[in-house]
Amino acid sequence: MTIASRPKPRTATLLRALASLVLAITFPASATLGGDAATVEADVAQLQGKLKIARVQRYAVHEIEAPHGTVVREYVSPAGKVFGVAWSGPVKPDLRQVLGPYFDTYVEAVAKRKARGPVQIALPGLVVQSSGHMRSFVGSAYLPDGLPEGVAAEEIR
Repeated sequence: MTIASRPKPRTATLLRALASLVLAITFPASATLGGDAATVEADVAQLQGKLKIARVQRYAVHEIEAPHGTVVREYVSPAGKVFGVAWSGPVKPDLRQVLGPYFDTYVEAVAKRKARGPVQIALPGLVVQSSGHMRSFVGSAYLPDGLPEGVAAEEIR
């Protein structure tokens, strides 16, 4: 038997299965902070989730509940732009997709932090809060300059 034809050790197979599971746990969400409301329908299809839309006086909240229980809320201005996002549930969303073009700014800010634990990033053009642990994640992000007039940052939750 040659080295190439030897059966793989069971440990390697288990590690591969675990890696696949970890990748599957972070679910995709394509609506991005600063993007248009049109991306919401793509999110619903991608997440295989249920969409609820709530309209309040100054914006609309597009809430998508994924089958595994995580809820992503996208706050859309009357101009059709996503000015805030929030999430809660047992699985943390893929922040690269949720934050879109703001993801690299977020990563740089997190790398500069000295503390571990909940994330509180407040930059002139981006605010992100994220915390949680296995099966219980919460967070929000918003664009301070994108908030519609009369909307308080605390409304994004």
